[in-house]
Amino acid sequence: MKRLSREKRNQLITVIFVTVAILALIGFGLIRPQYDSLSKIAKDRTVADTKLQSIKHAITNSEAIANEWIETNNALAQAEEDMASGDLYSWTYDTIRHFKQSYKVEIPEVGHPTIGESDLLASFPYKQIQFTINGTVYYHDFGKFIADFENSFPHSRVVRLVLEPAAGPDSNTEKLSFRMEIVTLVKPNPS
Repeated sequence: MKRLSREKRNQLITVIFVTVAILALIGFGLIRPQYDSLSKIAKDRTVADTKLQSIKHAITNSEAIANEWIETNNALAQAEEDMASGDLYSWTYDTIRHFKQSYKVEIPEVGHPTIGESDLLASFPYKQIQFTINGTVYYHDFGKFIADFENSFPHSRVVRLVLEPAAGPDSNTEKLSFRMEIVTLVKPNPS
């Protein structure tokens, strides 16, 4: 550089700076976006490959998935068998009448059921009915009656229970009168 004249040296330095600046602009303006685009394409391909593997897995296991779906539907149908359906008052009366036969419980009154939305869970697909039964029973028979009722009807629950000594001329001191409200799920109509 010492042999070059000052003017030539300045021109050479200017050319070097302009060349470096142009190469930097090409690198950051053209090449870098291409690398970013290739990186995005590689990520998208990885996601697509994962999705493809999932689809292939579902296709190869479609028979097992179909069998599992059938088993689940059968289990649901079996679980819905003892749910209230049809004429709800008739179902309520018949269910209580049949259930109390094996217990020493007198139930002269079964209240009319009222239907409403289920308050069990939010967005629950079943409706519910609530009804009241009144009766008399001996203390030691009542616990077994309640326990067996709740075990026999997993879709029903006792929500309010009032126990009082039985009143009346022939009442025994061990006899109780009870009033309980029962909530049970209603089987949806097939559609």
